[in-house]
Amino acid sequence: MYLLFSDINEKNKEEAIDSLIKDSAPKPSFFFLIVMSVLMSSFGLLLNNSSVIIGSMLIAPILSPILSIALGITLGDNKLISQSGKTIIKSLLYSIGVSALTTWLLWSVIGGNELRSVLNAEIISRIEPNIIYLFIAIVAGLATAYARVKPELNDTLPGTAIAVALVPPIATIGIGVAFWDMVIISGALSLFILNAIGIILAAMVMFSMMNIYSKKKIVSKSLKEVEKEQEALIKKVEREKAKES
Repeated sequence: MYLLFSDINEKNKEEAIDSLIKDSAPKPSFFFLIVMSVLMSSFGLLLNNSSVIIGSMLIAPILSPILSIALGITLGDNKLISQSGKTIIKSLLYSIGVSALTTWLLWSVIGGNELRSVLNAEIISRIEPNIIYLFIAIVAGLATAYARVKPELNDTLPGTAIAVALVPPIATIGIGVAFWDMVIISGALSLFILNAIGIILAAMVMFSMMNIYSKKKIVSKSLKEVEKEQEALIKKVEREKAKES
């Protein structure tokens, strides 16, 4: 176990924490990528096209705020937990709304019965969660948390995003909302929650093993920088509105 962490230095930890917090900040670009990935996943699910679904998982940044929650719990930082939680909730609301609207529009064009019959294997697999998905999420959480602190392993992060498959369940919830089918909604939501819990628990273990407790000051510094960026963005928008008026 010592060999696993022996080449992780303090600078690696600090950079990983800073990038993780900034990657999970509630920025317009973050929500844009989330919505685009869920929209792509919705098309893939309705078409029963696994290639499109895999592509949607590659562009989704949803893993970052989930890992940030794990980091916040590990360090006992309520502010980080709150920010990351709000980012995830907003992401879910935007994404489910877009997925539901898209499905409903296609339903109107194609026809309800025909579209409803497209509850294919890809969709069904997202509404039947079982304990194996939890184990997959735990493995992905361990691998992702470790890779975040090892710069040379960052290329492996897309692979873990595909393995844990967080985006398709979100898109499936939207499809269920469009059909107002509680079986689809509850099954997909259960799968998402199962995956998120697995990742958080595994990441907490990995962060603890890395002895990340000493980096609380870096968390506070990164959160302040994120707040400043948000304030600057709000002021910029207000100035633009004032010019237009």
